[in-house]
Amino acid sequence: MTYVLDTNIIIHLISGNPTAISRYEECLLDSKNIALSPYVDFEIRRGLRYKKATAKEQVYEKLCQDWILGEMGRNVWLQAVNIYSELRHKGFSVCDADILIAALCLENHYTLVTNNTKDFININGLKLINWVT
Repeated sequence: MTYVLDTNIIIHLISGNPTAISRYEECLLDSKNIALSPYVDFEIRRGLRYKKATAKEQVYEKLCQDWILGEMGRNVWLQAVNIYSELRHKGFSVCDADILIAALCLENHYTLVTNNTKDFININGLKLINWVT
């Protein structure tokens, strides 16, 4: 099984949230893989750089050094188009970043780890877990 960590989960890890850290460590002990969404990587790096959070940047670099970088190939983008269309027809609005993260997960059969399940709950077939609650 492979997990993709949403931006908010990585922030919890970097900030030392004991519940998130415990679940992350359990994940590693169970030999689960972590895949990094390129969009999440961008969100984390831009935020840390903007805040000049050098120490947290170093923690992040160490944390993600063994993670798989998810590929945002053509099929992921087409999956994102389908998610957007389905949600709009159902009357739901989700930001493009969340759609791209979900598309990466769906296309590769990954499970999304997020503390913002409400942002993803309406995406058909997406597997979600929360490491904070």
